[in-house]
Amino acid sequence: MADARLLDTGSTPLRFARGWHCLGLAESFRDGKPHGVQGFGTKLVVWADSRGELNVLDGYCRHMGGDLTQGAVKGDNIACPFHDWRWGGDGRCQQIPYARRVPLRARTQRYETAVVNDQLLVWHDPEGSPADRSILPPQLADLDTYTDWIWNAEHIEGSHCRELIDNVVDMAHFYYVHFAFPTDFRNVFEGHTATQYMQSKGRPDKAGGYGSAELFLKSEATYYGPSYMVNWLDVDYKGFETEVILINCHIPTGPDSFLLQYGITVKKPEGLDDKTAAFIASKYAEMFGSGFLQDVHIWKNKVPVQNPLLCEEDGPVYQLRRWYEQFYVDVADVRPEMTDRFEFEVDTTKANEFWQVEVAENLAAMAAQESDDASVPAEA
Repeated sequence: MADARLLDTGSTPLRFARGWHCLGLAESFRDGKPHGVQGFGTKLVVWADSRGELNVLDGYCRHMGGDLTQGAVKGDNIACPFHDWRWGGDGRCQQIPYARRVPLRARTQRYETAVVNDQLLVWHDPEGSPADRSILPPQLADLDTYTDWIWNAEHIEGSHCRELIDNVVDMAHFYYVHFAFPTDFRNVFEGHTATQYMQSKGRPDKAGGYGSAELFLKSEATYYGPSYMVNWLDVDYKGFETEVILINCHIPTGPDSFLLQYGITVKKPEGLDDKTAAFIASKYAEMFGSGFLQDVHIWKNKVPVQNPLLCEEDGPVYQLRRWYEQFYVDVADVRPEMTDRFEFEVDTTKANEFWQVEVAENLAAMAAQESDDASVPAEA
């Protein structure tokens, strides 16, 4: 058809986002061994020195390309398994055991680090600027009153990480993918942050994800930069109220792949022992983890769309993408429309009217099916 709208699938960016990216729980790297993490189109090597400080370098030795993640921690340095060149956390070669001196230009790619909320973050910038510590994610208060982090990771192939970011404004997918009714939904973008405020209840006709008629959520989720989101959740399940913090973060591994990581911690309810609190945290980790897997299924089967055709209930997709673009251009090219404050509230009235009718019809059909099943006599 001549007037049919065509999909513009575009092309993936030629660079990776500027900003702070999370590699995982800091303690997992403090075992005296080198660790490999895929990121920014290469492999990174992570290790702890004798003081417990975490260091991150490009994972390949600048001498002859040896894989430093297969080497060994020797003193404060990471030693290459190929020729034992030893690299310090400052990115300089500190020692070549068989050589009289170290070449003056023996330097490699170093990533500045920070530990926030028990997680290791690294700074990445294609322009090579020093780390901007003023835009680090916030350190969460009173974490000692919460359970230990339950941490999970899922590698996503065939999707650019913008697919994940689009969810910030996508009200309707919570109903169709995560089985929830968003009753209030609004967004605020400003500077390097993008926030989603939502209240929702579970669908009684679905199980899995957020699907439960007795589940109510009050959510505030903020991206601090391109890849690290803190989601504060007040959860009411059958009258039992719980404060949950969800960390949703990712690191790009290639032009159209990324490592999705998410962690859950639950404020320990008064009167409950640590074991019971940890059990509650594990159940919420399963619930939110299943939600991420529902998204993963969508991402693996969709195509990118640069020119989405939208209705007003779809939220400010284009404004969010302008906000996100600031991390993919040089700092000198960041425009005011990428960082100026922007607010938008989705009117959920029409959606909830339709969804209530649909759920009622589904429940009636389910009840009729159960009645038919019960009327069929069992085989002798």
